[in-house]
Amino acid sequence: MKAKLAWQPRGTVYGALLNLRREFEQWAPQMHEAPYKAPPSAPVLYVKTANTFAADGAAIPVPGPVRVGATLGLIAGAAGEPTHAVLLDDLCLPHESYFRPPIRYRNRDGFLVCAPQSTPLAQLTLQTLQIAVRINGALVQSVDLATLVRPALDLWAEVSAFMTLQPGDVLMLGSDCLPDGKPLLAAAGEHIELSAPGLAPLAHALVEEHA
Repeated sequence: MKAKLAWQPRGTVYGALLNLRREFEQWAPQMHEAPYKAPPSAPVLYVKTANTFAADGAAIPVPGPVRVGATLGLIAGAAGEPTHAVLLDDLCLPHESYFRPPIRYRNRDGFLVCAPQSTPLAQLTLQTLQIAVRINGALVQSVDLATLVRPALDLWAEVSAFMTLQPGDVLMLGSDCLPDGKPLLAAAGEHIELSAPGLAPLAHALVEEHA
């Protein structure tokens, strides 16, 4: 599949862990174990580095099954406030680490696939937005932003309280697991599509990684 010329992040991309209620509740028992012994009281963030950025239509090499991470990214405008949003597929290799999510699983080359264009926030209803995920044409997941632990603009405000988001920075709202608590997995040879009302859709393929 040939990659298209398209929107790409101009700043740092941050992701939020445990920001969907179902995923948060799944991990809740482990949150009381050492070393933290309590649920997080502030957003839990990670960074997707520039090597992960991939365009809509890309074929992403993977060494095995990957977790599909359909999410919405809020984009900072000139004043550092969110002005636009974009669909993103935040890919990650499956892992069991809650306390120390391994970067080598999350920040592999091409592991953040970006929709071809962003949409002004004024044209979206974030509170009820749902992201449809299809693999090989079959609907396999619906990510419901009504189930965010921290709603989109609340998350932005909490993060902005301790660090300044620069123009072009992106804050991803988080990705969800399936109703049974398992991650949505895909493998080489499969085709993934993300869509949501008012947003440019996103499609990409997974191909086998050769050593």
